[in-house]
Parts: sequence; structure tokens; C-alpha cells
Amino acid sequence: MDLRIFTEPQQGATYDDLLRLAVATEDAGYDAFFRSDHYLVMGESTGPEAGLPGPTDAWTTLAGLARDTTRLRLGTLVTSATFRHPGVLAIQVAQVDQMSGGRVELGLGAGWYEAEHTAYGIPFPPTRERFDRFEEKLAVITGLWSTPVGETFDHHGEHFQLRDSPALPKPAQRRVPIIIGGMGKRRTPELAARYATEFNVPFQPLDGVRTQFGRVRDACTAEGRDPEELVYSAALVLCCGRDERELGRRAGAIGREPDELRRNGLAGTPAEVVEKIGAYAEAGVQRVYLQVLDIADLDHVELVAAEVAPQLR
Repeated sequence: MDLRIFTEPQQGATYDDLLRLAVATEDAGYDAFFRSDHYLVMGESTGPEAGLPGPTDAWTTLAGLARDTTRLRLGTLVTSATFRHPGVLAIQVAQVDQMSGGRVELGLGAGWYEAEHTAYGIPFPPTRERFDRFEEKLAVITGLWSTPVGETFDHHGEHFQLRDSPALPKPAQRRVPIIIGGMGKRRTPELAARYATEFNVPFQPLDGVRTQFGRVRDACTAEGRDPEELVYSAALVLCCGRDERELGRRAGAIGREPDELRRNGLAGTPAEVVEKIGAYAEAGVQRVYLQVLDIADLDHVELVAAEVAPQLR
């Protein structure tokens, strides 16, 4: 089982906050550090001072981490397709991949959080149009990256038109991994079957994971693709403590209750967390993104690396 650290910086974090956690993640032996791509705090505290000092841009952050780390794979879970033109995003991701020496992964989704679009003047089309744009973005980004050097790329779609693009720069990797996820019943699995190297189910119980993985496997078969080519992953809130007192302290720090987290996340002692990850593995999960909500608690990621990860090898 592959464990990755996953953060939500829109809740309040500077670049230096994220760098400290990323370095701790690397030092603890994890293989990857991911962040969300959001511009507005979520949850009960949504006033003008919520989420101070304010949002950090996902790809600006990853560019910095590309130079300030040496081994970690870096990516988004997930970048909103509403935020950036596909041609610009293809350039950004390719450049960060070069800056990191080929350590970048692109999680991409249709976008869903309307309030952040309103707050920053970003258009937020209806659901169907967002998925149409998402699908076109996947076609444009992968088309630009796969165009041989010296040739040009054209795209004549409903929402995006590119003509005589030099399709540069190229990523350092031959193929940047693309992560698609969510619980959509039809288009999400279809797009994953066509474009993804990994499919992610976020914050779902075991039954939901099994059901959605089944849809993706069926979509791969319909597309003529081997379902085993994909990595199947899940994202879950992490709250691990050596004992009940430490668990309660960590749950309180993120405004949650231990019992609720035990039901809905990866919570409990290291032994409990190992057991629950084992249940997800039986449901087909090969990789888990550990959502760390208290990014100042470096001991948390070190505890899991020392007492959970070794039991999963």
C-alpha cells in the first residue's frame, strides 16, 4: 500500500507552512506530497478573516516545492478545470515537471465549489458545460504533450480552439500521470478510462469505493483498455494517536470528534488505522492519500510513517 500526504492549504497556510510539512513528509519516507487547488476556505468559518493569510496558488506552490525538495512526487488533488486555460495549464505543469526533474502528477477535475469562483470572479458554468470543458481540456493538454517536437498541434472544439501551436514546452516525463476522480456515474468513469493513469475516490465508505471502481473498470473494458493499467486510490481524513488522549487532541485541533472520524476517516491508534487501510485494500485500493488538516502537526505524519507504513509493506 502506497501512502501519500494530502493537504488543504485554502484553510490557512503560507508557502513556508507547506514547505515545512513537505520536508517532514520527505524525511519521513513518504513518496508524495499533494495539495488541493482551491481559493476559498471551506467549512463553518467563512468570514473575511477565515483562512488567513489567504489562499496560495497550487501550481505556484508546486513550482517552489519542485526546487525545495529532492525526491517527493508532487501534485494536485485536484486542479479545477475552471481555473486555467488548457494551453496555459499544459505549459505550467510541463515547466514544474522540468523544475522537479520529472516528479509531477496532475490531478484534474471539472470544478465544483461555486463560492470560490464568485469570490474571485472566475466563471462557473452549469454542470454539463463544466464537464464538456473538462473533457476538452484533457484532450488539449494530452494532445499538446504528445505532439512530437518540431510538429504543431491544432484543436477545434466547442470551447477551445488552438491553431499551429508549437506544443512546447514538453514535460520531463514521457507521460505525466493524470489523476481523475469522483463519484460521477457515467462521464467520470468514461473520462478516466480514456485519459487517466490513476482513479481516485475521495472520502467514501467501502461500498462507495467498490461501486465506483466497478464503474471505472467497466468503462475501461468498453473503451478497449485493460482496467489493470490504472492505479486505484482513495483519499481519507487522517487522525492517528498513540492513545485516546492524543487522538482526542488531534481530533479537537481540526474541529472533529474521534468517534465520527473513526466512522468516516482513518482514525484511531496505529493498529486501528492499519486495520482500516487493510479493509480499503480488500476493496481494491492500491494507494491512500492521507488528508492532513493540521499542517503544523509534523509529529502526526512522522507517527504514521513510523508505526503504520511499515505494517503495510
